Amino acid sequence: MEPLHPEPATARSAAMTEPAMPVRTTGAPTATTIWRSIATSGYASVFVLAAVILVVFPLTLDVFRLNLMGKYLTYAFVAIGLVMAWGYGGVLSLGQGVFFGLGGYCMAMFLKIEASDPVSTKIQSTPGIPDFMDWNQLTALPFWWKPFHFLPFAIAATFVIPTALAFVIGFAMFKRRVGGVYFAIITQAVALILSVLIIGQQGYTGGVNGITDLRTLLGWDIRTDSAKLILYFVNAVLLIGAIVGCRLVQRSKLGTLLLAMRDKEDRVRFSGYDVAMFKVFAFSLAALLAAVGGAMFTLQVGFMSPSFVGIVPSIEMVIFAAVGGRMSLVGAVYGAILVNLGKTYFSESFPNLWLFLMAALFIGVVMAFPNGLAGLYESHVKGWLARRLSGSASKRGSTTQH
Repeated sequence: MEPLHPEPATARSAAMTEPAMPVRTTGAPTATTIWRSIATSGYASVFVLAAVILVVFPLTLDVFRLNLMGKYLTYAFVAIGLVMAWGYGGVLSLGQGVFFGLGGYCMAMFLKIEASDPVSTKIQSTPGIPDFMDWNQLTALPFWWKPFHFLPFAIAATFVIPTALAFVIGFAMFKRRVGGVYFAIITQAVALILSVLIIGQQGYTGGVNGITDLRTLLGWDIRTDSAKLILYFVNAVLLIGAIVGCRLVQRSKLGTLLLAMRDKEDRVRFSGYDVAMFKVFAFSLAALLAAVGGAMFTLQVGFMSPSFVGIVPSIEMVIFAAVGGRMSLVGAVYGAILVNLGKTYFSESFPNLWLFLMAALFIGVVMAFPNGLAGLYESHVKGWLARRLSGSASKRGSTTQH
């Protein structure tokens, strides 16, 4: 039977003579496709950083150097906190060593109590208390040390105490509209006061030597190579998580308001927002991140001392963010790594000149790249990477058509 609507002869002949168009099948995504999706999502730099610190460093560095890199990454927590407070919120703190030290001391107190069991300290005049307390004629553990017998309390104190102190300082200052250089000087004064207090109360804090000889975490020896490797990965994962969390804050309405407050504070205030509380939030978030870095430093390095609390280390922490780029979370991590790598290399190779070389490194980077390493990426690497991706995509498209 003939069809009700016969196909025209010209159409049939054209269908038989023309080659069939290739049918694009949906297969497994290629590496380029995956990379393009990551790049368009805005997390390409985070992905690269995660690959570097979670894959490249563990495969290429020995345990000693990897533990040293883990130490550098603890400083990166402070640097990304400064990006949020200084870069986004316009709150420059020159006393972040206070919160780094407090977080480290909270963890060190738990570890020191565990290391000071009666068996290990039986040669002391008073067994069962830290050695520096026994040296200073203390006969009992102070009452405010006793809760640090418990790890959950020590972890909670690591988060709560530095954040609460930052909230009190920020609330007292920002509600009175104290900001800018005056706030920076006040944070320096707090750092100086805390370092003097720690050194002066030697019987309770370990004094200038700090809290040392930390051995175990719930019976797990943190001095072994395997423990150092595990702690490095824990530190790296926490750092990536902190960056992702801060990135989410930046992309939220809160992040937009922080930027607006930094650039046009009065306009944000006249719009009905409480500018002071936004600054308190940024400062407290930076303190929280610094405290996490301090706790991880104590676990990986095995001690905590007032040398990480004072003015000089606090200014060094600002340098980490400045070198990496005060608007870039990932750049701040690279800044912390670069500055500390330079410090280690110069001190090992040029022990008499390393301070001058570090100064030259910092000045050179800032003069050549005013926006830090992140500015170098934006001006040179990002465009080249985009061209490479578009070029590979066009080549793949032409191959598919043929």
